[in-house]
Amino acid sequence: MSKSLANILLLLAGAVWGMGFIAQRTAMDDIGPMAFLSLRFLVASIAVFPLAWREVKRSGRQLNLSQAHGFLWVGTAFFLSMAMQQVGLLATSITNAGFLTALYVILVPLLLFFGLREQQPKIIWPATVIALVGIFLLSGGQLALLTWGDWLIILGAFFAAAQIILTKKVAEATGLPVTMAFSQFFLCGLFGAISYWLAPVFGLGEVSVTMNIFYAALPEILYAGLFSGALAFTLQAVAQRYTSASTAAILLSSESLFAAIFAAIFLGERLGPIGYVGCGLIFAAILIVELWPSRQK
Repeated sequence: MSKSLANILLLLAGAVWGMGFIAQRTAMDDIGPMAFLSLRFLVASIAVFPLAWREVKRSGRQLNLSQAHGFLWVGTAFFLSMAMQQVGLLATSITNAGFLTALYVILVPLLLFFGLREQQPKIIWPATVIALVGIFLLSGGQLALLTWGDWLIILGAFFAAAQIILTKKVAEATGLPVTMAFSQFFLCGLFGAISYWLAPVFGLGEVSVTMNIFYAALPEILYAGLFSGALAFTLQAVAQRYTSASTAAILLSSESLFAAIFAAIFLGERLGPIGYVGCGLIFAAILIVELWPSRQK
């Protein structure tokens, strides 16, 4: 595969993820966030299972307890990030959600520096300041105007960053990246189902899923499970073998731009001028973090 084709596939994955925000939002017109999350990732795990089975058979390996623990940590971080994003969408716009979710690109080196004491490029500090200014402008110039949904998605971006760090370490330790993807999809679906059943205990307003509700949300469930989950992951896994990591990160982070474009086209979402400046600054900070180390090399 040529590098150009690989880059096109990565851009397509970003577009699929951007459209996934639309499915996540519109699904909640019919179904609760935890029910949707559970069904979405159980569908994704079913779709990826044959690939995972083939990978394990070809490797001739058997998972030990330490590797299983690694999969559990990755799946837990993945669930927390996706759950906070899904619930946060109840109280914010898709445009905000797309750009705030993409903060994981900046949070990864920050967590590596403060959590694991790994040295990071110095450009991360001005990029962080630019991103914070972008969040401030995205809020309309008043942080008090950020909704609880915005804050929840920002917190979810921290867990997404943790999941990325854990994914790299666990994938290197096990040599089973597709199996790890299957396990995190399955665990996310399982934890989502448990959260759905526990919601009434904690007084959370999760809608009881009837067959009518299930059928109403089925198109979004299938899109988010098969396309945003299984297909986009496969595109990423295949294409990243033929292009640089920095190029891949930039193209995949385009999901925030696609989310804003699709939200404007399909849902009529609009931000004020200052909000779009904020989006631009957040995206600029992401590009700086990814491009600068490659430029230095």
